[in-house]
Amino acid sequence: MGEKVRWGILATGGIAERFTTDLLTLDDAEVVAVASRREAPAKAFAERFGIPRAYGEWAGLFADADVDVVYVATPHHAHRTAAGLALEAGKAVLCEKALTLNAREAAELVALARDRGLFLMEAMWMYCNPLIRRIAELVRDGAVGEVRTVQADFGLAGPFGADHRLRDPKTGGGALLDLGVYPVAFAQLLLGEPDSVQAHALLSPEGVDLNTGMLLGWSGTGASALLSCSIAADTPLTASVTGSLGRIEVPRGFFFPERFTLYREGAEPEEFTAEADPHGFRHEAAEVMRCLRAGEKESPLVPLDGSLAVMRTLDAVRDRIGVRYPGE
Repeated sequence: MGEKVRWGILATGGIAERFTTDLLTLDDAEVVAVASRREAPAKAFAERFGIPRAYGEWAGLFADADVDVVYVATPHHAHRTAAGLALEAGKAVLCEKALTLNAREAAELVALARDRGLFLMEAMWMYCNPLIRRIAELVRDGAVGEVRTVQADFGLAGPFGADHRLRDPKTGGGALLDLGVYPVAFAQLLLGEPDSVQAHALLSPEGVDLNTGMLLGWSGTGASALLSCSIAADTPLTASVTGSLGRIEVPRGFFFPERFTLYREGAEPEEFTAEADPHGFRHEAAEVMRCLRAGEKESPLVPLDGSLAVMRTLDAVRDRIGVRYPGE
């Protein structure tokens, strides 16, 4: 690993633009290549960000000897193929969430990375956020006592037309994989994998979920999580954790918070804050580079077993609401 970690960006959509913008705020990061299925968008992306090489097909990026790690920002349905090809080419991989379409594909990716001895991480940037890490630390240390309930939601008003990727089953469309992964991951960060999953959804004519409510349960502790996601309603985007001794409330934008409040009986509310950060993706990029320099094959902040557990929950939700993607 040289003085700078050299990144290759795979895909040129909005999430790739946001990530690359934030990545380039880090002094020890360098973007050396970008690839798309077509040359024109790859060249336009490269010109915008000053990237020296642009490939109109994926293979060029995977064969580029100067690329240390590939950031996969394709739609969900292509994650398994794209990340798999990058790993087979010997590249470390940061792959957007949800990691894949389903738990089977995720398990295949994790097995490939572990077999090849290569770094793989899901781009769950929420887990790398300093205040989310502080919430998890407080809960682990018993600040709210035994956790009883977790609540979280993520919904966008749209409307998203029938031709939008979020309405397309072939790309893993629907609210769950794009938005529902956040509240599910938040709950599982604090409570682990549930052993009970219930769900109800409003489906689109195309067969994807427009609005989904989830109730997760942990029989060992009696804890429960009430979660929701939507691409048909602007929800509060808040989260809370309630325990036997207190609660934590996270305001709108819970997955990249600037503050949260800890309430405990007999004590004044305690507010935790962080400076407003317009470059929230830099935390996950910094964690990837820390792991690569340390020779770690997976991140302790975003462990692969945790990503697999979240995918199993998302699969269970889809089973309950009757959403299947082509080829499953």
